[in-house]
Amino acid sequence: MKNSVKYNDKLNVIGPVIRKYREQANLSQADVSAKLTLLGIDVPKNSIQRLESGDRIIKDYELAAISKILNVSTDTLLKDFLDKLK
Repeated sequence: MKNSVKYNDKLNVIGPVIRKYREQANLSQADVSAKLTLLGIDVPKNSIQRLESGDRIIKDYELAAISKILNVSTDTLLKDFLDKLK
C-alpha cells in the first residue's frame, strides 16, 4: 500500500495546517472564532482548539470561511493531504 498513514484516528486532517496558518497570521483561536461569528458562523474558541487537534470535524462552509480569514486557499490548506493521496 502506497500510503501507510492512517487517517481514521482523527476527525480531520487539516487541523494542524489551520493552526500553522493561524499562527503565521498572528491570530489567536479566539480571534478566529470572533471573525467566524462576524461571518455568521458560530464556532466557539474551544471548538477551534478541538478542530486544530483533529478532535472535531470541520464542515465545508467552516473550511471556506477559515481559509478566507487566514487569507489562504482551501487548496493550500489541503495540499499536504492531497499530495499524500497521489
